Amino acid sequence: MTTPFFTAVQQQALLALGAALRARKYQFTIVTPATQARVLARPADPATASLRDIFGWNRPFTAAAIDADLLACMRAASIVEERDGLLRSAVRVSTLAGEWLFHSAYPTTQDDAVFFGPDTCRFVRAMEQTPLPTQAPLRRIVDIGSGSGVGAIALARRFPEAEVLAVDVNDRALALADINIRLAGVANASARHSNLLNQVDGVFDLIVANPPYLLDQSERAYRHGGGELGAGLSLQIVQAAIVRLARGGALWLYTGVAMRDGDDAFLRHATALLDEAGLRWTYEEIDPDVFGEELDTPAYAEAERIAAVWLVASREA
Repeated sequence: MTTPFFTAVQQQALLALGAALRARKYQFTIVTPATQARVLARPADPATASLRDIFGWNRPFTAAAIDADLLACMRAASIVEERDGLLRSAVRVSTLAGEWLFHSAYPTTQDDAVFFGPDTCRFVRAMEQTPLPTQAPLRRIVDIGSGSGVGAIALARRFPEAEVLAVDVNDRALALADINIRLAGVANASARHSNLLNQVDGVFDLIVANPPYLLDQSERAYRHGGGELGAGLSLQIVQAAIVRLARGGALWLYTGVAMRDGDDAFLRHATALLDEAGLRWTYEEIDPDVFGEELDTPAYAEAERIAAVWLVASREA
């Protein structure tokens, strides 16, 4: 896939780097930005940086601290930043569900940052634990706002006979998703540019999404949900799924909702749409309290908590 971010040479270098980290049994579990900041505030010696320091914690390091072959891959991929004699990786690598996944460096302040965090872990775990609503084989699956592509990769492994699309409006995300899909070796998945489902055709047997759901002052694409207390994009996904689900198909949606006086506005609006369309649904809170620091911002002055939720909706066969 040709992207504005990586040439063919850079793509091959990233694939070689990912394969090398996998061969070295590199492991890193992603944390929240707040935890990352706390860990990075601790003193560390760049001369003794480990692979987890370099690619997980995203610490500065010296050339002598890393294997020469890995550094050569990084330079060939143009992901080495240099300042005051120290080096730093322009991407991070996390491990999840048996995969090695490239995503954006810390901090994710760019408008087109490719975010990967504990929400990603909860999303993948929820998909792994959710049974299918039908016994019929799945033919087409789409992950809306796929980011790093990990959701699409997990589904491509679970359903090897299905065509799996990882769609996003963020070209940087599509570039990294393409690398991650190729690194995973799942031939039935591919990354496509699409705003929701507007640039892909046909109906889908399974639609999944882990969309942005916060009200972000800078309106960064990976974080800003818009609408009432950040629920705007999640409701758009529900609407798109109602139109594009095949018979017997299902929507799996992981999102966050801001509770105000015990009221879940997303639940009210989403289930009204689903009931009107005749879809069956279930809904549960996966985590009752996430991103608590957002309650200190003006946008959430009236919210009492933000919960991570899992919506499953299905159409009769």
